[in-house]
Amino acid sequence: MTIKAVLFDFSGTLFRIESTESWLRAVLDASELTLSDEEFTRAARGLHEAGALPGGTTDHVVVPEHLTELIAVRDVDASRHRAAYTGLARTVPLPDERLYDALYDRHMDPAAWRPYPDAPDVLAGLRERGILVGVVSNIGWDLRPVFVAHGLDRYVDTYVMSYRHGVTKPDARLFATACEALGAAPGDVLMVGDDRRADAGAAAIGCAVHFVDHLPAEERPDALRPVLDLV
Repeated sequence: MTIKAVLFDFSGTLFRIESTESWLRAVLDASELTLSDEEFTRAARGLHEAGALPGGTTDHVVVPEHLTELIAVRDVDASRHRAAYTGLARTVPLPDERLYDALYDRHMDPAAWRPYPDAPDVLAGLRERGILVGVVSNIGWDLRPVFVAHGLDRYVDTYVMSYRHGVTKPDARLFATACEALGAAPGDVLMVGDDRRADAGAAAIGCAVHFVDHLPAEERPDALRPVLDLV
């Protein structure tokens, strides 16, 4: 098998979202609101347990019944994505109602995201080898400014974002759209992601699949480097 193109997931694969504490602190600072240390700790813990930070891990989350249906379709359009995550955040008491939308807006700020340590080298290495690169993400907003801000957009040939297509991974249509945009046959494409269910959908159209773990950036310094050996 000759790999001619590599598709990457976004969150948990190429980039990691900031911690819940950093997320909340940034919004409080911008709003000039303050919480006591005890109140801050309680709020940050509550937001983490609620899964209110988009891009974070959700394995531990028990979704409230009134949000179950919305969470299931959160990535099919921008309005449902915002409603789902602000809904989760609203299960945690905060001192100002405006903070819930401010928290959602903060997670779309490139400053809230950090590339995994090896991501720049791996993307540059693929470009040097003439390998095309696509990003395929279940998401409710335009992630391209994050790549631009971190200087990685120059290595990406196409972006396929679920909210623009109305379907989510593991639906094979997203992977097929990316392959078509790159002009690559699925059998010549490698999909790299952290979600064993969603990203495995690429195998349905014949792509090879490689997984990494969704961990904090400092705990996963070089998990992407094997991709260079695979191509």
